[in-house]
Amino acid sequence: MHTPGFWFRPRSWQSTLLAPLGSLYAKGTAHRLAKGHPVKLSVPVVCVGNINAGGTGKTPTTIHLVQEFLALGHTPVVVSRGYGGALEGPVQVDPRSHAAADTGDEPLLLAAFCSVVVSKNRLAGAQMAEKIGASVILFDDGFQDPSVHKDLSLVVVDAKRGFGNGRCIPAGPLREPASTGLARADALITIGTEAEQSSFSTSTDVARLQATLTPLQMGMDWADTRVLAFAGIGHPEKFFATLKTLGAEIIHAEALADHQPLTQALMARLLADAKRHNARLVTTEKDAVRLPQAFRQEVLTLPVRLQFEAPEKLSALLKTLGS
Repeated sequence: MHTPGFWFRPRSWQSTLLAPLGSLYAKGTAHRLAKGHPVKLSVPVVCVGNINAGGTGKTPTTIHLVQEFLALGHTPVVVSRGYGGALEGPVQVDPRSHAAADTGDEPLLLAAFCSVVVSKNRLAGAQMAEKIGASVILFDDGFQDPSVHKDLSLVVVDAKRGFGNGRCIPAGPLREPASTGLARADALITIGTEAEQSSFSTSTDVARLQATLTPLQMGMDWADTRVLAFAGIGHPEKFFATLKTLGAEIIHAEALADHQPLTQALMARLLADAKRHNARLVTTEKDAVRLPQAFRQEVLTLPVRLQFEAPEKLSALLKTLGS
């Protein structure tokens, strides 16, 4: 599904009309959290969550944290509900035998960096992560899930979009009021350019860590390369903008719905369009794991990684775990 545009406008008749339903949604989240009895595990649990629905940058944040923990000598295991995947779990992701249709695209991508457990029940998933030797567990999402005690909760937000119109689903993009969620967070990670970081504002005392997504250097010279770009992520326009900054000539940008299946028919159409314009197909790292096997050699991938403005602040937070 595509994110409604009115979610990010200060005022709209749609938001006003849906406000009562948004209030009910917020009350439902608060009720679920209040009734929860979080289980304390034997190893630290770090939650990479959000207050907004949709893409905020959780996956690149999780990848960065995995690399940080590996550098600290930890054995991190990611636990995910496997959005879009058919497996109930708990099951350890095996990239050799699992497809995105089984596990969801994000767990399959994350499995290239560390062990990943997919489980619709997060507590069961976390307990499996313990059994397979995790010294730290990373929750990809789950900030509003009360089943497991979190030792560190990080809320991720897109600095450009912020918390939208400040209303809850379906009147706005929030799973709960921003002030309520941030009161439970240990840090707020805002992702965006320097200009976007400057324009971001929220009334909270929680520690703020600023970061930006930068393309990973893979030896590819994008300057003047003709591409047909497609992306099924939270905000595809960010991917297209990154390609432009690298100098790529985008002959067409196909914005797909978040997690949209890349069917044979869709890919055949995109490939035919690209060849007609003497262009290469290019997509995101997350989309690439959903590609049908027959098209994997036809599509370029542009990976991005998170860079923190003050990495020492994040490192200090992570080193407190278990102390």
